[in-house]
This record gives sequence, structure tokens and C-alpha cells, in this order.
Amino acid sequence: MNFRSLLALSSTLTLCLSAASTADWPQWRGPNQDGSIRMNGLPSTLSPANKRWSTPLPGKAGSTPVISGNRVFLTSPDDQKNLQLLCLDRSSGQVLWSRTVGVGDKDVGRNNTCAPSPITDGKRVYALFGTGDFAAFDLDGKPLWSRNLSKDFGSLGLMWIYGASPLLHDGRLYLAILQRKEVPPDYPRFDGKPNRDSFLLCIDPKTGKDLWKSLRSTDSTKESSESYATPVPFKGPNGMELIIVGGDHVSGHRPKDGSEIWRARLYEKRDDWYRIVTSPVIAGGYILASGPKGQPVVAFKPGGQGDVTTTHRAWEFKEAPTDWSTPCVLEGQLFVLDGQKRIVSKLNPSNGEKLWSGKIPGNGPIWGSLSGADGKLYCHDENGTVFVLSAGNTFEVLSTYAFVGEGPSKGSIALSHGNLFVRTAKALHCFGQP
Repeated sequence: MNFRSLLALSSTLTLCLSAASTADWPQWRGPNQDGSIRMNGLPSTLSPANKRWSTPLPGKAGSTPVISGNRVFLTSPDDQKNLQLLCLDRSSGQVLWSRTVGVGDKDVGRNNTCAPSPITDGKRVYALFGTGDFAAFDLDGKPLWSRNLSKDFGSLGLMWIYGASPLLHDGRLYLAILQRKEVPPDYPRFDGKPNRDSFLLCIDPKTGKDLWKSLRSTDSTKESSESYATPVPFKGPNGMELIIVGGDHVSGHRPKDGSEIWRARLYEKRDDWYRIVTSPVIAGGYILASGPKGQPVVAFKPGGQGDVTTTHRAWEFKEAPTDWSTPCVLEGQLFVLDGQKRIVSKLNPSNGEKLWSGKIPGNGPIWGSLSGADGKLYCHDENGTVFVLSAGNTFEVLSTYAFVGEGPSKGSIALSHGNLFVRTAKALHCFGQP
């Protein structure tokens, strides 16, 4: 090959890689709010050869990093129990700045107050913590506003500490605060106020001030009133809706004021302890929501009004449903991870047909959600072993990579600019093209 041909080939490859590797991951489920991103050139195998950098973190957390341009944002406690928002350089992993948003990190079970993931619009970054501390910064770390939701509305009444991430949509911030009404004194952040409401909150991202608060009713009892699910936007026959899950139901709400358009019960069984962790997803023209603890993944037809439990129920998946991992939608197909049994199922979202299923090797739970791109799925288990799976016609484990001694790992993997960002209890690791 002569020099001119080599130069032309090099230019072509550069253009292809540039076109395929420029997407941001601005929130915990990515740019499409379904765990996927349109990107090529992601590695099928992780190794020291394609590890770009590793940056030690001050503490463990289940939050997922988010990426905008050349900046990576993530939340973490430090050894003084301060609640930190960190900004890293995407190319080198260097910590550019860190800011203390609140104090008082607390572990409850496998969760702590750094469970919500930050979110960015490319101009500002917003960080929320289970303490109710909520703050905005510009990309250089300049404080823009801060507030504490617990002071405004009472401490957030969830058994395992509040964990839903904010939604940024159409120039507004939305929070779903679905919590227990009667909070026992042994709850992690009990403030002496025994009663509180569940509600949807809309906030002006420029000022941090409330635009509206809309109550969300439920007939659920005890822990079943609690939800860790993040809202997702959906445009359908009713226009734009905010879809939220919790209190045994999935419901659609108007973004202008939070008023409820429709709701559907997810399962017949009533139980005091059926908290919901998984966020809703949109796939195959349906609204999908997952029940907890062996209850099915359910698809509902859009366009309903009022109670649509029976009228708009399209299909359900019971074989290996998810208790805590939010499903991933990649290339028009639905992938459901049963993190307890480590079973991944590929479904046709238009009718719920199972196309294949397979078991991820190893033992122990997988707490994060699947992330997908380039015909591949990525996740890691609690021990810190990363799995790369094929999203093709058959279940296949393409590779594994173990971070020895870096568990527990609980968050999801972020995909951005041709790279993987994997968080363990010890560090944030970046893999990708050299």
C-alpha cells in the first residue's frame, strides 16, 4: 500500500471513529433513557491493553457516572461522610474538581446516600443525594444553587434510603418521591414526623425553585409505597407524558402540572413489602414496567385514560423477571436481567416473545442494569467482574474481566465517546480504544 492510499485509509478510519464515538451519556440510563447508545467500536474484551486510566475514588456508591464532552461526573462519599460531586477529565481520568454537596453519608443494607446518579445538560450538572441535598454547578464547578428537600418536605421515607435519579427533560427537572406515608422511628433518616406524602416534583434547573408539586396517591401499604424508580418521558397518543412506577402501579402524568392521566396496577398480589426498584422503559410502542420479587415485566398500550389495568395490558413476562435491574432496549429488542439468578433474556417488545435466555457465569447478585451498544451488552456483578455479552441471535458471553478486591460493585456501566466507564468500590476505570 502506497503512502497516499495509507493516508486515505487513515483519514477514513479517523472519520468513522469520530462519528461513532462522540455521544454523551448525560444521565444514568444514557441518552435514550433505556440503557443504550448509538456507538460503534466498543471493545468486546477488557484487558490491561485497552484500559485507558483508573482513578481512585473516595468511597463506594451505587450511582452511575455521567459524561458530557470531556467531563465525567459522579457522586461519592468520602471518609468523613461528606457527600461529594466529582468532575474528572474524560481523556486522562484526572480529578478536575470536587464539591461537597451535603454531609451525613449512611449505609443501610447495600445502599447508601450516594445512590442517585447525577445528570447534566452540557451546561450544568445536578447532583442529588439520599439526604435530600440537591445542588447545581456549572461545568467548572461554580455553585449555582443548592437546597435540601428533606428540610422542605420532611426526610425522605424509604427503608433503604432514597435512590431515584432526577430526570431532566425539556428544560425542567423532575423528581419522583414515592415514599412510605407512616414512617417508623427505625427508618434511616427518621425526623420525628410520622406522616408524609408521595409526590412528583418539578424544579426550575436554573434556579432550583419549585415549579409545581403534584401528589401521587396510592392504596399500597408499608414498604410497598416506596419506589427507587426514575421517571421517563414518553410521547404518545396523549401527548407528552411522564411515566413513573411505584406503589404497585405505573402511571402517566402531564409534564405541565404533574396531574395523572392514567394508571395501571402491575400485579394482583398485595404485599406490605413490594417496594419497586426498576425504572420504566419504552419499547416496541409499549410502556413497560417491572414488578418486584418475582412479579412480571408488564407491557401496556399507550393512550389510556383513568384505570387501564385491564384495558391496556398487552403482555407480560414471568419466566425470569427483574427485581432491581432496569431493562435495556437495544436495536429494537428488549433485554431483561434477573440479577439474582444472573439470567439475561432477550424479548421481542412488540409481543413479549422470548428470543433467547442464558445464565451469566459466576455467583452472587448483579445489582446494576444492562448497558448496550454496538451489538453488545455490558454489566458487572457485585464482586467486580465485568461481563461483555452478545446482543445477537444467541446468548453468548464474549468476555469477562475481574477487578480483584474492588467489590462491592453496584452501579451500571456508562458508555460514551467510544469508552466504557466502570465503577467499583475503589475506583473509576475507563476502557476503550488506545
